[in-house]
Amino acid sequence: MKSVEPQESSATPAGPSRKFSVAPMMDWTDRHCRYFMRRLSRHALLYSEMVTTGALLHGDAERFLRHDDSEQPLALQLGGSDPQALAACAGMAERTGYREVNLNAGCPSDRVQNNMIGACLMAHPQLVAECVKAMRDAVGIDVTVKHRIGINGRESYGELCDFVGQVHEAGCRTFIVHARIAILEGLSPKENREIPPLRHEVAARLKQDFPELEIILNGGIKTLDECAAHLQCFDGVMLGREAYHNPYLLAEVDRRFFACATPPISRAQALAEMRPYVQRHLAEGGAMHHVTRHVLGLAQAFRGARRFRQLLSVDIHKCSDPLALLDQAIALLEGH
Repeated sequence: MKSVEPQESSATPAGPSRKFSVAPMMDWTDRHCRYFMRRLSRHALLYSEMVTTGALLHGDAERFLRHDDSEQPLALQLGGSDPQALAACAGMAERTGYREVNLNAGCPSDRVQNNMIGACLMAHPQLVAECVKAMRDAVGIDVTVKHRIGINGRESYGELCDFVGQVHEAGCRTFIVHARIAILEGLSPKENREIPPLRHEVAARLKQDFPELEIILNGGIKTLDECAAHLQCFDGVMLGREAYHNPYLLAEVDRRFFACATPPISRAQALAEMRPYVQRHLAEGGAMHHVTRHVLGLAQAFRGARRFRQLLSVDIHKCSDPLALLDQAIALLEGH
């Protein structure tokens, strides 16, 4: 794991730019995914998968925190509810080069609820405030919170303002708002991303009532045109599943939102730039599908797209020369 130096134009004195970010997504935004996404956008803020405090304090911390310098600007999302454990983990994040620590107060899964992690924390704003204060006292990097607009049984706008207000008093100035409530009983995490209706207007009201805060909108955003529209109201936008399933939209982010004059990278060039990384991963004993499972969305709606996905999701498991197969996949992307 390498130390990380700030990169040109990726941060302000207050921390990394959050104008456009890619959401933390379990099983998806690992270090291989983030390395790939960084080929497409230099300036988008990337988030790790959620890592629990227990995994860092009692597990293989090096594995969970490992990242490549080029992934910057990069944030670590933590799951936990013990202030001192979170403070210790925030210190680990800072020492290993992360530019922000984000507390997960939005995940609705039963597994994390049972450990007082995620959306259930919205019922305990004072505890979240204590967690934020402990982390802020421990580190110099930004401490942010990602949360829902409410949970079942605590759905009113007044309760949302109480949550944000208490956490703000503890020193948090950046709130990433997934504009749905979370229903903590009876719905799966997938259903919680789809069934509770999106209410962007609630997040917009929050920005209006707390103008001094940095409010980042998350939830249901699918296009860069939608991003541009939301940026008229919010300080930033965060894309999740759309950025993963259709990653090539990231190639336009720097031009659209960061005034970058460099032409967008092509699909073929983005994958070609992954070749040395894949080669290193193979040399370390890794499997190519650890990396290439994240790039399948590069091929959409053109002749050869199905063959591209087959090469990197099926043929890859029975190939004796994986780099040659990667070269074939790169060739299929030429001109698209």
